[in-house]
Amino acid sequence: MKLAELIKERRSIQLYEDRPVDLEQLKGMLDTAVWVPNHKMTEPWRFVIVHGESLKKVAELNRKFSATGSSDEDRKRSGEKAYQKIKDVPVLLMVIMDENPDAKLREEDYAATSCLIQNFSLLAWEQGIGMIWKTGALTTQANFRELIGVKRGEKVVGMVQIGYPAKVPKARNRTDVQKRIEELN
Repeated sequence: MKLAELIKERRSIQLYEDRPVDLEQLKGMLDTAVWVPNHKMTEPWRFVIVHGESLKKVAELNRKFSATGSSDEDRKRSGEKAYQKIKDVPVLLMVIMDENPDAKLREEDYAATSCLIQNFSLLAWEQGIGMIWKTGALTTQANFRELIGVKRGEKVVGMVQIGYPAKVPKARNRTDVQKRIEELN
């Protein structure tokens, strides 16, 4: 597939087949994904691959964190839905970034780490693997950070859900880019 097609056809996937993802394949994709523009070559990222029993622990934290509502039944229902959303994902990839104390470098590092996640998503899509990049409030919770091993001075840039797509959503229209281009001469 040509790169332009790959970019336009990639979708964020939220429903996955009950099928394992090869962790060595994911590591190989990360080996390529890190080739992004990175000012000062800080390479501020590290990764935690979550699967198996650890995935169930993250799902349980999501249940507790997301249990909201005015009644016990509402809280139970919302918590169970949140639990299933994580439990049914074959693999989570935590993309963690060192937060440089220098604000400009921290912003550049965040941009580079975001580019890395985009590279990873395209590489995965090329191989028939889907993903969705999440950064929900769960990733800022102390018990989640402890479970994943996020250290002080680090930020979770992505909680990337990965698996083989059970359903691929239709493309959503984009604004005509020509309307957003200005030329200065």
